[in-house]
Amino acid sequence: MKSEDISGKSLSGKTVVITGGTSGVGRATVEAFALEGCHIVVAARGKEALDETVALCRDLEVAVIGVPTDVSVAEEVENLVQTALQFNGRIDIWVNNAGVMSSGKFEEIPMEVNEQVIKTNLFGYMHGAYSVLPVFKRQQEGVLINNISIGGFMPAPYSAVYSSTKFGIRGMMECLQGEISDFADIHICNIYPQIQRSTGNMHSAKYSGLDFKIPPFAADPRDTAASIVKLAKNPKKEKFPDATSLFLKTVYGLFPKPVINVASAGMRLMMKIKNAPDDNGNVLQPSQEPHRIYGETILPVPSRKTKIALLAGLGLGIAYMLMKKNSGSEETCD
Repeated sequence: MKSEDISGKSLSGKTVVITGGTSGVGRATVEAFALEGCHIVVAARGKEALDETVALCRDLEVAVIGVPTDVSVAEEVENLVQTALQFNGRIDIWVNNAGVMSSGKFEEIPMEVNEQVIKTNLFGYMHGAYSVLPVFKRQQEGVLINNISIGGFMPAPYSAVYSSTKFGIRGMMECLQGEISDFADIHICNIYPQIQRSTGNMHSAKYSGLDFKIPPFAADPRDTAASIVKLAKNPKKEKFPDATSLFLKTVYGLFPKPVINVASAGMRLMMKIKNAPDDNGNVLQPSQEPHRIYGETILPVPSRKTKIALLAGLGLGIAYMLMKKNSGSEETCD
C-alpha cells in the first residue's frame, strides 16, 4: 500500500457506497462524505430510514441514491454493486459498516439471533469485499474501508457471538490485504473505534435484562466518520481513531484475563439488579426509530479535558501495575 500523505486529496465527485448508512456511525459517515462532495450510495434494510438519509444528502446538494439491502444476503449485496455502477459508472470507496449486536448469557440468546449476528456482521463484510474487489481490480483502483470496532482486538463481555464476528472480520481482511498487495492503488483499510455515542446500543438485541444506555466517555460518531474520510484520502491498513481505542487495545493485550474477567463480573452484577424484558432489537428486522446519529447517554458527556485527564490517570495506573509485575518477576528470579 502507498504510504505517502495525500490528506489534502479531494474526494469531490467520487462514488461512495456505505452499508448500514441510516443511523449511528453509518449516518455520520454518509454526512461526512456528502460534505466532501461525493456521490453517495446508501444501503440499509429499512425504507423509511433510507428515505430520511437520502433527503439529508439532497439537502446537502449531492447526488444520492438509497438501495434497500440486507448485507447478509449475497444476492442483495451484488445488486447493490450493480446499482452503484449504474448510478455513476464506477465505485471509488466502499464502507463496510452495517452491523448488529446481541448481549446476554450465550446459551440464553436464541440460536436464530446468534446465527443472524454472524450472517450480518461476518458474512455481510465478506459479501461486500467479494462483490466490490473485482470492480476495484477492473478499475485498477479503489478503497475498501471496514468499520470493525475495537471488538476486533478485545471481546465484549456477554457478547460472545458478536465478538467472534469482529475477530473474524479482522482476520479475513488482514488476509485480503495480502491478496491485493500487488495492486498499488487498491487498498483495504480497517478502523477500530471504541464504543460510540450512537444509536447502536439502543438498537441492539438484549437478553441480559439490561436496557443499555451509552457511557458518557463513548466516542462521538462524527469523529469516527471523520477518521473514515481520512482513510479514504490517505489509506492505511489499520487505524485507531482516538486515544481511547488504542489504549483499550493495549491494556487488553497486556492483561487479557483480568480485563475480560472484571468486565464480565461487572455485567453479572448489573444483570442481577436489572430485569428488562428480552428484546431482539434490529437483528432480525430493520432498525426502528430513532434513525439518527446520536443515542442516549447515562450521564452528561464530559469535556475533552476531562477525558484526557482520566486517560492520563488510567495510563499511570497501568504503568504502576507493570512496574509491580516486573519487580515481582525479578524477585522470583532472585
